[in-house]
Amino acid sequence: MDIQFAGEHLLPGKLGQFFIILSFGTSLLSLIAYYVATVNKDKSDLSWAKIARYSFFVNVLAIIGIGSCLFYIIYNHMFEYHYAWAHSSTKLPVYYIISSFWEGQEGSFWLWAFWQAVLGLILIKYSKTWENGVMTVMALSQLFLCSMLLGVEILGIKIGSSPFILLRDAMEAPIFSRADYLSLIPDGNGLNPLLQNYWMVIHPPTLFLGFASMIVPFAYGIAGIWERRYQEWVKPALPWSLFAVMILGTGIIMGSFWAYEALNFGGFWAWDPVENASIIPWLTLIAGVHVLIAYKNSGHSYFTALFLIFISFILVLYASFLTRSGILGDTSVHAFTSMGMDIQLLIYLGVFFIIPTILIVKHWKNFPITKKDEDTYSREFWLFIGAITLSVSCIQIIATTSIPVFNAIFGTEVAPPTDVIEHYNKWQIAFAVAVAVISAFSQFLKYKKTDVRKFYISIAVSFVVSLLITAVLVYVTKVYTNFMHIMLTWAAVFAILCNAKILGEAFKGKWKLSGSAVAHIGFALLLIGALVAAATNKVISINNTSIGFGEEFAKNNNPRENIILYKNDPVKMDRYTVTYLGDSTSGVNTYYKVNYKAFDDEGKVRENFILYPNAQQNAKMRQIIASPDTKHYLLHDVYTHVSSVPLKEEEHVHDEHTDHSEDEHYEEPVPHEVSIGDTVRFREGMIIVRGVNKNAEIENIALSKNDVAIGLQLDVVTENSTYKSEPIFLIKGNAKVDFGKKVDEAGLKLRFTNIMPEKDKLELTVYQKPKQDKKDWIVMKAIMFPYINLFWGGTIIMVIGFILSIFRRQKELK
Repeated sequence: MDIQFAGEHLLPGKLGQFFIILSFGTSLLSLIAYYVATVNKDKSDLSWAKIARYSFFVNVLAIIGIGSCLFYIIYNHMFEYHYAWAHSSTKLPVYYIISSFWEGQEGSFWLWAFWQAVLGLILIKYSKTWENGVMTVMALSQLFLCSMLLGVEILGIKIGSSPFILLRDAMEAPIFSRADYLSLIPDGNGLNPLLQNYWMVIHPPTLFLGFASMIVPFAYGIAGIWERRYQEWVKPALPWSLFAVMILGTGIIMGSFWAYEALNFGGFWAWDPVENASIIPWLTLIAGVHVLIAYKNSGHSYFTALFLIFISFILVLYASFLTRSGILGDTSVHAFTSMGMDIQLLIYLGVFFIIPTILIVKHWKNFPITKKDEDTYSREFWLFIGAITLSVSCIQIIATTSIPVFNAIFGTEVAPPTDVIEHYNKWQIAFAVAVAVISAFSQFLKYKKTDVRKFYISIAVSFVVSLLITAVLVYVTKVYTNFMHIMLTWAAVFAILCNAKILGEAFKGKWKLSGSAVAHIGFALLLIGALVAAATNKVISINNTSIGFGEEFAKNNNPRENIILYKNDPVKMDRYTVTYLGDSTSGVNTYYKVNYKAFDDEGKVRENFILYPNAQQNAKMRQIIASPDTKHYLLHDVYTHVSSVPLKEEEHVHDEHTDHSEDEHYEEPVPHEVSIGDTVRFREGMIIVRGVNKNAEIENIALSKNDVAIGLQLDVVTENSTYKSEPIFLIKGNAKVDFGKKVDEAGLKLRFTNIMPEKDKLELTVYQKPKQDKKDWIVMKAIMFPYINLFWGGTIIMVIGFILSIFRRQKELK
């Protein structure tokens, strides 16, 4: 007998699933129609092109429909749907509800499909004679992405995973035998605490726009070979390649911001496999852009340009497989778990690998390959060398990142490097030196032929000045302990000077040179900032005591780099005096208030600021998930996170059956009969009764019409601050229970224990901690990052350079 489940909202899910099927069907129809329109020899027949175009328009509407239904479900906390229950909760503010939208695989696939749909609309409007061929490739990719959301099973084979699957269909549990099971699910699992950061609201959309845009130059390359327009595709593909490089690079750097501000490993790049998977196609497309420019100006390196454009999108698909198949589960904290779509992902990857391979083999003899050797003193030669250098650096990253893949294929047990940062840095710093130097002197080279004498004169001054500046920088930043660090500093300074000279020419009227010069200057500043911040950052929370915080702490932390702060007890730390002032809780986060002061020689305060590192506590698991807070200066950052805190006990319901053992931590409770406006004194201050909330809500408890929940609104005033508290008194049936609230900053627990209508009074019971037990503490770590703003500033300058280059190439195209 079927159970008639109560309270379920099935319409949004059914509508969303309809839009998924519609998106899949329209992308298939668009693919077929665009293919036929491309191969149709009668170019005057526009019927197939119209069918393809309108199908794609409907596909866009269907994609928007999917997103609208899913957001409606998440926003309205419909926990009968597995996706809403697994990734959101009622406690999340709206901006984090948006983040939960793409926390899961299904949401991120939708985001990718959405951006690809938007790009398709732009191509339809502006690609003119390229529409049919290019949109055939776009529609094929859209078909694969839409299939990832289907969530159907055919002949025992699972195709996709729908975000609209019901919770009772996604998992088995005894509660689903009850028609009112939703009354037992008051809230969802919530968003991963590490993702509750404003960067995670904007980083994933930017990153996936970058992934989606990578297909556009790929599609132009495929269409160019397919339609035998071997050279024409380069011009329209070039601005799109620059756009993809700019957007994906911005998304990657946003991820660095997130890691720096939300993760407590103390840095902005950890060579995590998922980070690597995103940067590899970015680097290969940068190489592809430079070779495209070389080919456009000289006719050299056509196949290299084609290969790099193709492999860049293929590597996006490979990155998607790595991060979504679960194969990186043991080596990355960022990867998704497997959802059984590994074969589907591999087919997606395989199809987009086979198509260009077949086209290249079939049309190889027709490629415009020059037989004349490139001159060593030509720009195209060194653009080619730079592209090869970037490609080799990517091979090193791919080889190490793919160790779990090799192990899975060949049954080996090769262990990844124990110190991944050291492993990658020893290779990548050398590649960065080479790329920076090439980006410097190649700016003075001409295409095809360069006056060698003028070339050496042009770089001589920059070379000498760069040596002098490097000597000063190395001394100031203290990177002189490592020869390769010195070399990278010099290479970056050399690149800045050479490109600054070219930029000077731009101000004289040669504006077309400005884009590449600005981008290269930004890249060089980024290299210096990354090097100095990573190589010379200093832990300033040095523990000179014998306190070790226990064996469990030492498993994940270095006791030598962490200090303990007792509340209101100042401690000297490097040039600062730090004081833990207390904590406050907002939602699921507890914020720890730490005051920093620095004094001059006369004892006057020259720096005074407060940081609020926060943590989500899990009392049952006996652990915290911490996020840092950072004080930003022009020349350095002070980065702070808590490593250990006293775990707060969960609040308990109080009635005649409740175990009051936790009350032993407090002095004898004192009941007070109060009215609104009354003041109750306690040792550290006073409690003001502000009012009564007759519509109080109690977490995890559903109230019926006859239940009464009343909150007593209180202000707890101490010498330093005022804290708000609202203990609740509940009448449920014949039972009277109350929900106590702690104000740990004041050492109090407050209970609203009775209502006395005959006296027109309310009973407030105050528990106060003994004076000697009120000493709270935190263990924290602080790091100083010097010159980190060079990294962030270099990123912004590099993006500006890309924007200038896009405008230039778009103008050339017109």
